[in-house]
Amino acid sequence: MSTGVRPAGRRFTVGRSEDATHPDTIRAAISEFLATAIFVFAAEGSVLSLGKMYHDMSTAGGLVTVALAHALALAAAVSVAVNISGGHLNPAITFGALIGGRVSLIRAVFYWVAQLLGAIAATLLLRLATGGARPPGFALASGVGDWHAVLLEAAMTFGLMYAYYATVIDPKRGSVGTIAPLAVGFMLGANVLAGGAFDGAGMNPARVFGPALVGWRWRHHWVYWLGPFLGAGVAGIVYEYLVIPSAEAAATHAHHQPLAPEDY
Repeated sequence: MSTGVRPAGRRFTVGRSEDATHPDTIRAAISEFLATAIFVFAAEGSVLSLGKMYHDMSTAGGLVTVALAHALALAAAVSVAVNISGGHLNPAITFGALIGGRVSLIRAVFYWVAQLLGAIAATLLLRLATGGARPPGFALASGVGDWHAVLLEAAMTFGLMYAYYATVIDPKRGSVGTIAPLAVGFMLGANVLAGGAFDGAGMNPARVFGPALVGWRWRHHWVYWLGPFLGAGVAGIVYEYLVIPSAEAAATHAHHQPLAPEDY
């Protein structure tokens, strides 16, 4: 399974100039654009649909519904992109992979642009298809301060990035890689249940940016960039440098381990 990331890791790299026009980079960016649009359309659409049925969405049932929609949408969207681009669908996830040395800066920039454009396109399509319904976007609940929300977003995105690293990037992920989209989707859904009532549980700057731009709702918008980037960056560093063994350590470990039957 190709994950759209470099196998070596542990080294920040800008990338070569020719990477910007390489067919693989272009295909990966297109994949990120389409997959992000698929995710945002379903995720934001679930919020609009709930608002259409009920004027008051601040109910336990509404939160569960939105969390489930986000989990299923992300799992499906990651599935369709993971073999081409790695299925980031999130500028914060791309940042975590960049910090861990698993993607070049050039490719990361392409991903960021594609993800933001995908989110905008999906939200514009939703507004057109729903007869002009204005996306509600994300907002802080009463009593939740900006820096409390930054910490909450960072903590939730840490969990999301850690799950992504363990199931998609980790070179020793083995068969667990087959359930990577579900693991990442379930982590997102669980975090929506945990943080949705406080700040909407963004965890994805592109997911927040599309509705903010189309609905023109910018209050506290910076929170949904700083928090996810902090959380994903820390998770990338922790998993890359503390959890994944170095090449030398892995080689030494393998040398002292008996061969499994399938290795003969």
